Amino acid sequence: MSAPTIQLWSGREVRALREAKRMSIRAFAAHLGVSERMVSKWEKNGEDIHPRPVNQQALDSSLAASSADVQARFENLVGPATATAREEHPEQAAKQEPAPPSLNEPHQVRHPVDGKLMTLVEAGVYLSGEGNESVYLPAFYIDVFPTTNADYSRFLAATGHPAPQHWENATPPADLYDHPVVFVTWKDAAAYASWAAKSLPASRQWEKAARGTRGDVYPWGSQRTPAKCNVRESQLRSTTPVSRYHSGVSPYGVYDMCGNIWEWCSTESEPGRYELKGSAFTSPFFRATPSNFNDASTEMLDDDTGFRCVTPSETMQALLKLNT
Repeated sequence: MSAPTIQLWSGREVRALREAKRMSIRAFAAHLGVSERMVSKWEKNGEDIHPRPVNQQALDSSLAASSADVQARFENLVGPATATAREEHPEQAAKQEPAPPSLNEPHQVRHPVDGKLMTLVEAGVYLSGEGNESVYLPAFYIDVFPTTNADYSRFLAATGHPAPQHWENATPPADLYDHPVVFVTWKDAAAYASWAAKSLPASRQWEKAARGTRGDVYPWGSQRTPAKCNVRESQLRSTTPVSRYHSGVSPYGVYDMCGNIWEWCSTESEPGRYELKGSAFTSPFFRATPSNFNDASTEMLDDDTGFRCVTPSETMQALLKLNT
């Protein structure tokens, strides 16, 4: 018997899968890498709600990886005609939960492995460093948002990689799912990137995605505006949701390139040390300039350090073709 498939998940199928797996809402939420509140919301709204594409992918993966007994229980709960019924009513897709803000929609795609929204940084010259040196870079895609606790939770569920030290039972704090993951070493970040068929950004890739091509000092221009990011002057003293600072996005629509967390890069500054970019909620604003240099040992981990990923344009196109 072939495994069941769902063309468009709704809260009804979410509940059926959870019950088929005989999991509590809390355990099922941790399994998917989402909050308990989100699972409860899906189940409460039933057929009137459809999870976002990234969560649809997580549900697909969970169902496909389930045992034959779980799949049989799931089919009994939803009925064998469910997949066909969903396919015959594509207009229901319009009721899906809203996606994160998108500035350059034709250039933005969902990565087929980890489901994160990525944006294209076109090939060409940009002005690099404090001296605005002209540097050419090939085209690449970069994550619009830093890797969140929810993203990292899915990685852990798929690989068994150790959880950050402040998580309980391999589960992030319930109120931090949309915050950047922290307490990750360079090796942790590289392991996630490898699992996702991506890489950590080179420092120049990161800088171009943050500043654009014209040599602006900050993602939003050259005005000194600490209010556009989460730095020490903001007095928040903790990470914030990755989509909070809409006015601080870069010319490519990339969030949190100043403040919130330091981000690991793939550029080795000296043996055993790699560059960090972006500054953090613990940093004074003057350190948030994307051209600034910072580095740390591969074993360093702290409450203000995380990462995001990139992939070459050619690799992205190949992956998308394989998944269509």
